[in-house]
Amino acid sequence: MTEVVLTANQYGKAENRVVRVVRDTDRHEVVDLNVTSQLRGDFEAAHTKGDNSHVVATDTQKNTIFAFAKDGVPSPEQFLLRLADHFTGEFDWVTGGRWAADLFGWTRINDHDHAFYRGSPEVRTAVLVRDGDTDTMLSGFYELTVMKTTESGFVGYPKDKYTTLQETTDRILATDISTKWRYNSTDVDFNGVYDSVKQTILTEFSQGYSNALQQDLYDMAAAVIDKHPQIDEIKFSCPNKHHFLSDLSFCGLDNPGEVFYAADRPYGLIEATIQRQGAKTADAAWVGVAGFC
Repeated sequence: MTEVVLTANQYGKAENRVVRVVRDTDRHEVVDLNVTSQLRGDFEAAHTKGDNSHVVATDTQKNTIFAFAKDGVPSPEQFLLRLADHFTGEFDWVTGGRWAADLFGWTRINDHDHAFYRGSPEVRTAVLVRDGDTDTMLSGFYELTVMKTTESGFVGYPKDKYTTLQETTDRILATDISTKWRYNSTDVDFNGVYDSVKQTILTEFSQGYSNALQQDLYDMAAAVIDKHPQIDEIKFSCPNKHHFLSDLSFCGLDNPGEVFYAADRPYGLIEATIQRQGAKTADAAWVGVAGFC
């Protein structure tokens, strides 16, 4: 047989749906998580010899996640750090891994003590990559849909025989923001920084004139890094959710920027990485992130 060698590998239990209800008082809280645990380390014998003596069962990983949720989830990031500490501390041959969580937000119905609806406009994310003594924490969110109904245009682009798009200085700009940022430490108030980053992004998107979605991504990223010394890098993946002016002349109506057709596809897809100047890179930590971010 052709000689082969085992290189990168990891394994674990994916997408454990954990709902933790905090019911210490009559006014309950809900923490709704989707957690993945994947271990890295000395697993060569399992692959090459079928020797499972180092294989921590994926079912064990699942059970650990649910058991740890009983002690509370102060933030997705802190929950992942606790899982990493456990698996690398409990099993000598586990030298690292990848742990990820999505957090789904719930909102009280009429300020009710124990009735909720899925009310968060975005899904919060966290990914922890541990390689020996090095931890890299990536936090972010996706599915945050935003729109500006004016103060956006698109002009000055190159044109050839295939170009039909007309220049405009007044258009709707809309996108679904997906973003992840990389911390330079794990000694962070993760909840506080998350709220601040989200607000910074929303504020930067809403102010000023937009010449292109690329400019908005750069300005949002620069503002995040400038205001948060704990963050060295941020990535954005944002579709341009096109809104085309509907031609109502067929029925004798003017349409001065009031009625639009919202096209779901095809769409422009704008992606960018912005990093603090002089900061160390962490390319290996991004390898396990699906898509751009």
